[in-house]
Amino acid sequence: MHRPTSFDRDYYRRFYYDPRTAVATRAEMQARATLIAAVTLHAGLPVRRILEAGCGIGLLRRPLRRLLPRAQYTALEVSEYLCRRYGWTRGRIESYRSRRPFDLVICYDVLQYLERAAAVRALGNFARLCRGVLYFSALTRRDYAENCDRERTDAAVHLRSARWYRQRLAPHFQELGLGFWARRGAPLTLWELESQ
Repeated sequence: MHRPTSFDRDYYRRFYYDPRTAVATRAEMQARATLIAAVTLHAGLPVRRILEAGCGIGLLRRPLRRLLPRAQYTALEVSEYLCRRYGWTRGRIESYRSRRPFDLVICYDVLQYLERAAAVRALGNFARLCRGVLYFSALTRRDYAENCDRERTDAAVHLRSARWYRQRLAPHFQELGLGFWARRGAPLTLWELESQ
């Protein structure tokens, strides 16, 4: 049975600050930021506005700002603890609004924490918030069974299939692979074999 996760100091100490139990390293996140920046550059997307929804302790922030120096970075986070500590914008991805869309939206390992209705609203909200490229990942049922290190992964989540997420993203986004989605109608150059 799912128990709600308290995104407090103890949660981040276990899953982010303690190198013995951290779910990701700075080196991994640097590589992820390099990949994100390379995809936007390759697609011809000038990135001026970035939204990272569920930014956690901000491991992507510094490398993204270095790799995409002309972009304004908005860090959205639900954790009151992190917002106080780092100054992030407090909010939820399923209800967050912006007057202008973002060129790049990043939502990495967040939606598995949301109940079904909130996850559906969040996926729909991506279409309002993103005008270019979405980088999206969530822990799936299969990933939990086959891929993740269970000692370093929070199990208090809602596990869904990858198909469930793909079906809800497909009306507004074209899947590119590796977690990247292009907003349908975005002025991007995508070669036929580079997209699905």
